[in-house]
Amino acid sequence: MPELPEVEATRRGVERAAVAHRIRELRIYDARLRWPVDPTMAAHIAGQRLTAAERRAKYLLLVLERGTLILHLGMSGSLRVLPADTPLRKHDQFELLLDNDTTLRFNDPRRFGSLHYTLEEPRRHRLLQHLAPEPFAPDFDAAYLRRITRGRRVAIKQVLMNSRLVTGVGNIYASEALFRARIHPRRRAGRLSERDCARLLRAVRAALVAAIRAGGTTLRDYVGTDGNPGAFRQKLYVYERDGKRCRRCGTLIRLITQGQRSSYFCPQCQPL
Repeated sequence: MPELPEVEATRRGVERAAVAHRIRELRIYDARLRWPVDPTMAAHIAGQRLTAAERRAKYLLLVLERGTLILHLGMSGSLRVLPADTPLRKHDQFELLLDNDTTLRFNDPRRFGSLHYTLEEPRRHRLLQHLAPEPFAPDFDAAYLRRITRGRRVAIKQVLMNSRLVTGVGNIYASEALFRARIHPRRRAGRLSERDCARLLRAVRAALVAAIRAGGTTLRDYVGTDGNPGAFRQKLYVYERDGKRCRRCGTLIRLITQGQRSSYFCPQCQPL
């Protein structure tokens, strides 16, 4: 599933290619996404200028002169910037044709993505209003991380994956951040010290920033707005590297299961 770095890389691509241009037309080829696309949306947004491309957690916010489009890439979605006359491909679900003869085309084989249009402040929309802070937010600091881990007997990896506490840190980046912070994924969250929380916060942000700079991580379907896969997979320290040598100490990377999700770690660098 595309995570925060992949959505941020997409946002930056859209910002470069589409902001300040007008939407000539929204063409919907298959409205059967996670929630059916409102067929009246096309009439509401036609002719509007795209004024900004923003992001909240894993949601892409395309700010218009009146209202905002809220886009989620789902499990397999990608939003590409293409010449308007590019032939359609299988699983192209909708596109936004712009006044510069380019298009923002959404491809989603599994159709778990979504597209909404709202006139209200987008962060008050039902999909966004209850989201927890994300690692780049001012209120997500070491004190916040310390507070949400106090008294918790669950593993710290599960806290990072709990979207009610932390938004935007998916499975890949939770494993990578814990490695950078030298914290075992099974360590009880309540056992983290203030210093541990500060180190983990820096590690989470560093892992996300590195992934964003590399255009995200492609494991299967994700591609950026230019159609290229994310390059961060080649730079992963532990994720999907079980049985391979740790890049830091040479110990074999191990794989365990936590909450039905795969966790990767180095037993030498991340002692329990």
